[in-house]
Amino acid sequence: MQIFHDRRSLEAWVAQQKDSQRSIGFVPTMGALHKGHVSLIQKSISQNDLTICSVFVNPTQFDNPEDLEKYPRDTDKDAQLLESVGCDAVFFPQVEDMYPDSLSSESFDFNGLDQVMEGRFRKGHFDGVATIVSRFFELVQPDKAYFGEKDFQQLRIIQELVKLKNYPIQIQPMPIFREESGLAMSSRNARLKPEYLAEAPQIYKLLNLLKDWKMESTVEECIHRAEEFFLNTSLELEYILICDEKTLESISSWDEAEDIRAFIAVYAGDIRLIDNLKIV
Repeated sequence: MQIFHDRRSLEAWVAQQKDSQRSIGFVPTMGALHKGHVSLIQKSISQNDLTICSVFVNPTQFDNPEDLEKYPRDTDKDAQLLESVGCDAVFFPQVEDMYPDSLSSESFDFNGLDQVMEGRFRKGHFDGVATIVSRFFELVQPDKAYFGEKDFQQLRIIQELVKLKNYPIQIQPMPIFREESGLAMSSRNARLKPEYLAEAPQIYKLLNLLKDWKMESTVEECIHRAEEFFLNTSLELEYILICDEKTLESISSWDEAEDIRAFIAVYAGDIRLIDNLKIV
């Protein structure tokens, strides 16, 4: 496996692959890799001549400096895992590689997709995400890029980013990879205290209950029942929303959209967890 630590050597490698007309699959990550990331890597390997992964904790998408500081990092372990599953290359850039001029995000207009849910609670988050992803896209020049549905709003925004910048890249959504308990795999799970790790599967339980409740309850009633559900747990609900998958706008009735998904964010102590599930 090729390991790159500076953008110039990566650019030379990419140019060589393009000259050889090899297709490139790309999986951008923030490290602390787990089986969910592996599922993206394996899909890319099956669909492309070469697969490259980036590992970079992007500072501009954090609105909480403490969260950025505590984000788990283990580059040696990440490199070993990537090599073991057959990844062809990994890029570990420094901040100055990706932000050579100033540590600031570009501004984007995503027609409101970035203003709801995570965007409402994490100001500037998606400008940071779109900035770093666009820079990686221009550097790696992938044919396909792989994003998990756990960050579904991010996935939708990346799809819009590709349209906005007219990138010749196919975005491949990938299903949420879950623990046996149902808890969505996340690098943040490693920071959960034992009592919260035991309680966190209630999130997925609630999402599945919503699928049952919709048969007998209105959207508003389902939201209310979800709020009551979390009063009986140690988890603190930040939001529960039921939305149109395409626009990410909240719906008020079940016949308002063809594809409907429930989105949730909770605090397990000081760790923030998100999840979602297709309802219709």
